[in-house]
Amino acid sequence: MQVPLYQAKAEFFRMLGHPVRIRVLELLQHGPVPVRDLLDDIAIEPSSLSQQLAVLRRSGIVVSLREGSTVRYALAGGDVADLLRAARRILTELLAGQSELLAELRQADASAEGRVAGQASRPVEDRAAGPAGGPGAAAVVAGEPAPEAAARP
Repeated sequence: MQVPLYQAKAEFFRMLGHPVRIRVLELLQHGPVPVRDLLDDIAIEPSSLSQQLAVLRRSGIVVSLREGSTVRYALAGGDVADLLRAARRILTELLAGQSELLAELRQADASAEGRVAGQASRPVEDRAAGPAGGPGAAAVVAGEPAPEAAARP
C-alpha cells in the first residue's frame, strides 16, 4: 500500500525532530566528520550519539564511511544542507516578527505605565472622584475601597 506524500513528509520531519540529529546534520554540512569529533562537538554519551546516528543512517539521510578504525559520517546528499539553510531562513523571519511584536508590546507597556504615572501625580481627591466625578463614581485608591463601598452591607 502506497503511503500518502503528506504522511511520508510527516515521518521525515519526525525523524528530524531531535536536537542531536539536527546538530549532527549541521556539523556534517561541511563534509565528513569522524565520530570522535561529533562526540566532542555535541558532548553527549557515545551510546546516545550512536542511537541518533543510527536513526539518520536508517532514514538514508547520512552515510557512514570506514577508514581503518575511524568511522566518519557524511550527508547522503546536498539537499539536506539546503533544507537546513531554508529552516534557518524561516526561523530568522519568525524570530524577527516576534522581535517586532515584542518591541510593540514593550512600547504599549511603557505608554500604559506613563498614563498610570500621570494619574498618580493627580491629588487623591481628584482620583477618588473618578472620571464622572459624581456619586457612585468613586475609584479604589491604593487598594482601599471607596468610602461608599465600605459603608455598604
